[in-house]
Amino acid sequence: MRPTFVEVDLGRISANLAAIRSHVSPSTKVMAIVKANAYGHGIVEVARLMEKQRADMLGVAFLEEAVLLREHGITAPILVFGGIAQKQIPLILKLGLSATAPSVDKLRLIDEAAGALGIRARVHLKIDTGMERIGVHYYSADKLLEASLSCRHCDVEGIYSHFANADAADLTHARLQQQRFMEVLEFYTKRSLPPPCRHLANSAGVLALPESHLDMVRPGIMLYGVYPSPETPKTVPVHPALSWRSHVAYFKVVQAGSPVSYGSTWAPEQQTRVVTVPLGYGDGYFRALSGKAQMLIRGHRYPIVGRVCMDQTMLDLGTGTAYNGDPVTIIGSDEKEAISADEIASWAGTIPYEVLTNINTRVPRVYLGA
Repeated sequence: MRPTFVEVDLGRISANLAAIRSHVSPSTKVMAIVKANAYGHGIVEVARLMEKQRADMLGVAFLEEAVLLREHGITAPILVFGGIAQKQIPLILKLGLSATAPSVDKLRLIDEAAGALGIRARVHLKIDTGMERIGVHYYSADKLLEASLSCRHCDVEGIYSHFANADAADLTHARLQQQRFMEVLEFYTKRSLPPPCRHLANSAGVLALPESHLDMVRPGIMLYGVYPSPETPKTVPVHPALSWRSHVAYFKVVQAGSPVSYGSTWAPEQQTRVVTVPLGYGDGYFRALSGKAQMLIRGHRYPIVGRVCMDQTMLDLGTGTAYNGDPVTIIGSDEKEAISADEIASWAGTIPYEVLTNINTRVPRVYLGA
C-alpha cells in the first residue's frame, strides 16, 4: 500500500450519527448523506455502516453513486438528489431508488416509465425556496403538487427543499426559505391530505434551526465530524472521523540560496533541512497550499516550502529532525498538535467540504473500528 493514505474511524461516524439522533425528535428520521464518496470517507464502507446503524435513508447526488451502492449489496432506501436524464429513469426504477421530481414534466416522465415497466416509482418532489438550483419555484409549486395527485404509477414519499444560507451567522434568508416551504405545504392542509415526508434541514439546519427538522433531517458534513462553517453553532457534539497520513520519503540538506521545487519560488536564507512527502495535488492536496500550509512530524508543525508538486511536497525542518519513514500527518493529530480540515480550508481559501471531497481515490482508505 502507498505510504500516503487516509484513516477513517467508522466508530466516530457511528457516534456522530447517534449524537444527531439524540438531538432531533425521536419521530424525526435521519437521511445519511453519502454523496461525493461520502465526503471523501469512502461511499461503500460508509453506506454499509449506515445500513448497519439503521439510518432511515441514504442520500446521493447522482444515479452512478446509487448504482455503485446497489452493486455492492446496499439495499437501504436511497434518494437521488440531482436532476436525472430521461434515459436514466428506467434504471432508477429497476434499482428501487427514490427519484427527485423537480418539475411537472419530469414527474410525468417518471410516471410514464413506471407504467411501461409495471413498477411503482418512488418520488420526492423538489421545491426551490431560494437556492435557484433545481426544483419548481415555491410560488408555482401547486402545479407540481396537483400533478403528483394524478400520477397513476408514482408513490410520492417525500417533499423537500434545500437551504442556501443556513450556515451563516444571519439566518434571515434561511428562515424565509422555511416559511416559503411551509406555505407550499399548506396545499395538503387545504385538501385535508396528509403530506408526504417533509425534509429541509441539512447539517447547518440540524445545528442552527431546530424548527426545520420536520419529518426527516439530512446530515452531511457533520456526520463526518466537521461543522459546516465557523458561524454554525456547535449544538451537537461531533468529532472528525478522517485522518490523512503519509511518511517522509527523502531527507536532504539544502544550502542557503538554493531554490526548492517548480518555479524556484522559495530558497532558504541559510542552510536548512528539507524533507519530501509523497503526496501532492494529484492526490487532491491543493497546489494553492504552496508556501501556506503545514504538516506534522513528531508532534511539530513544519511549513510547506516551494510549490506543491503533483506527487510530492517539501517541508522545511529548519533545525528539526526527521528520518526517512517517519510518519507525517496532513489532517489529524500527532502528539499534542492537530491540523483540521477547517485549518487547511483557511490556508487554501476554501471550505472544509472541498478539502475532504478533493482527496481522490488514488489515496487508499484504511478503516478503523469496523
